[in-house]
Parts: sequence; C-alpha cells; structure tokens
Amino acid sequence: MPDTLPLAPLGRRIIALVIDWLLAVSISAGFFGYDEFATLGIFALMSVLLIGTIGGSIGHVIVGIGVRRVDGRAPGPLRALGRTLLLCLVLPAIFTVPDGRSYHDALLGTTITRVR
Repeated sequence: MPDTLPLAPLGRRIIALVIDWLLAVSISAGFFGYDEFATLGIFALMSVLLIGTIGGSIGHVIVGIGVRRVDGRAPGPLRALGRTLLLCLVLPAIFTVPDGRSYHDALLGTTITRVR
C-alpha cells in the first residue's frame, strides 16, 4: 500500500460504523417495524450507494474518513458492492491483514483513509 494514504484510526472507523448502523436502525424502525433484515438491507444499500458515488458513507463523512483504492482513487460501484457484501458477512470485517486493513478491504484492494 502506498505510504501516501493516511490510514484511518480504528476509533474513527468504529464510530462511523455505529453512526451508519444507527441510521439504518432508525429508518428500519420507522418504516419496517425494526425488521432485522430490513435494517441490514438499508445499511447495505446506503453503503453501496454512498461509497460507490462519494467514496464514503454518512458515518465516514461525519468522522472525516473515506474509502479509497490502495492507489488512492475512488473505489467505484463494483468495489463498493463487493466490499459491502463482505462487510455484511461480518467475519471478514473483524479480522485484519498485517498492514492493518480488514480482510474485506484487502480482498478488494481498498482501504479506509483519513480525508480530513
């Protein structure tokens, strides 16, 4: 991974995930009676759309981080989709590779970096 990408600290990544999940839970509770599959679907849809278009979810934007390819470019919609699907499986997200990225990021050539 290039040394020019400032890696996001774990604390910011966790806070961003909690923000995104709480938004998904709120939408699910308001429109779907807090159905767990609706919550997961809303979370996945928000992640794919926002990471694929602006390079970060609402939580990412709030805490100043974003998803980038390891070469620094935007991840694009296909990497965002693959990353989100793996993230929803949970296990790839909790294990890391030696450079500190989660497996789902390493598999798709992405990383979470500081953007501000």
